[in-house]
Amino acid sequence: MKKSFYSFIFYRLLGWKTRLEVPNYDKCVICAAPHTSNWDLFIGKLFYGSLRRKACFMMKKEWFFFPLGIFFKAIGGIPVNRDKRTSMVDQMAERFANSTQFHLAITPEGTRKANPEWKKGFYYIALKAQVPIVLIGVDYPSKTIYATKVVIPTGDFEKEMREIKLYFKAFRGKHPANFTIGDV
Repeated sequence: MKKSFYSFIFYRLLGWKTRLEVPNYDKCVICAAPHTSNWDLFIGKLFYGSLRRKACFMMKKEWFFFPLGIFFKAIGGIPVNRDKRTSMVDQMAERFANSTQFHLAITPEGTRKANPEWKKGFYYIALKAQVPIVLIGVDYPSKTIYATKVVIPTGDFEKEMREIKLYFKAFRGKHPANFTIGDV
């Protein structure tokens, strides 16, 4: 029922398409980019729901005020306190270890503005949890979401981050000026 609802909105009402070539892992980190608009969350949730999959996502705790906090938690939101020096890598790796199924979606830019210095946490979470990184590219001009590449982290951060950034080079967000892969 939910899949039909998500599919109807995503494909029929909004006119999006998908190119899906990655397996449905029990556990994975989803690296989704570009993230240039608040609409990205909505589009991403519809896409993933249309596949009958559920992904959690981390979001700054300031968004978890009443009544939005209830909504965000219901759709998989995990509040993040950026002020405290707690290891999100350790916390998320532990959550992976204690789950039979867990998909964690992270936008590597860490903001909706152009940021050439991508956050590294998504990579280190996947490395520590020993799970694949599924790359999901959002392309607004063609209204297509691409899930066509998986990176298995080995610890060679520079090489693998370059590979990840180059994957996203061709995608255009809702506001293209707000996205950059930086120097690669």
